[in-house]
Amino acid sequence: MNVIYPLAVPKGRRLCCEVCDAPAERVCGACTVTYYCGVVHQRADWGSIHEKICQLLIPLRTSMPFYTSEEERQHGLQQLQQRQKHLIELCYTVAQKYIFEGKHEDAVPAALHSLRFRMNVHGLNSVELVPAYLLLAEASLGLGRVVQAEEYLSQAQWTVLKSTECSYAIHSLLHRNLGLLYMAKENYEEARYHLANDVSEIWNKYLNDHYQVLSQARIQQIDLLGKRFETDTGLDEAQEAEAIQILTSILNIRESTSNKAPQKTIFVLKILFMLYFLMMNSSKAEEYALRALHLAKKQKLSVQEQNTIQDLLNLISVEEAQPIT
Repeated sequence: MNVIYPLAVPKGRRLCCEVCDAPAERVCGACTVTYYCGVVHQRADWGSIHEKICQLLIPLRTSMPFYTSEEERQHGLQQLQQRQKHLIELCYTVAQKYIFEGKHEDAVPAALHSLRFRMNVHGLNSVELVPAYLLLAEASLGLGRVVQAEEYLSQAQWTVLKSTECSYAIHSLLHRNLGLLYMAKENYEEARYHLANDVSEIWNKYLNDHYQVLSQARIQQIDLLGKRFETDTGLDEAQEAEAIQILTSILNIRESTSNKAPQKTIFVLKILFMLYFLMMNSSKAEEYALRALHLAKKQKLSVQEQNTIQDLLNLISVEEAQPIT
């Protein structure tokens, strides 16, 4: 029998549904450590992720054995944490696969598991929770649950704002989901803003990887083989043209609101600088760097920001002093 008998539950202990957090009335007969509000959510969880992790949950949700030494206890805790980290990735990957396949309903339980394990391992305020929040938001949007999606995105946005260690990939995904949210709410101006942020974050990451490696080699005018160095964006001509078109469009959006967020405009100007620099178009690269510097001074941004832009201009000066032949 999978039904929970109230008198069998220890006093003061509250059993909650794995899917919706409502009071539980059923328990999984296989692992006996997972609870549900009813048959519907039990079947949903089983079809989504529980079948894959049922037995893996037992050591995580039962009392730890008695250890005879502190060393054994620490080893046991490490094993417990490793199991949870494994389940974080497994549940996240499964949920992500469902999202890609358009199976948004199936994605929800798996994403919820990933979120809970992340909370257990990293705490309630860690940026590590954000990927799970974003998956849940994307699944909710796919199901037309706009209010619920907005709640998850608010959690993600708040966590990102408090963090100083958030990757470009997370920022990009956050803006993408916010863009989709505002599209669902028919707020197309905000949607355009966030989707533009998404694209610019992607280009910044891609070009910055090239820029960091190639700029030094370009100054030195020589590669590891002792040959003359040629700059490369990693794109073909058509892709370079598309990149310029996209980034220029984003810049136009940014410049129309530059007084509100000048840093965003400067961010795009620096990306365009990197693109043209890697394309060996020094005049265009210099143009965008000068525009960024002018805006930084006009808006009285920090000296550090102005010096960063000046460093870009200095890089062009070095190149002009030692042209590649």
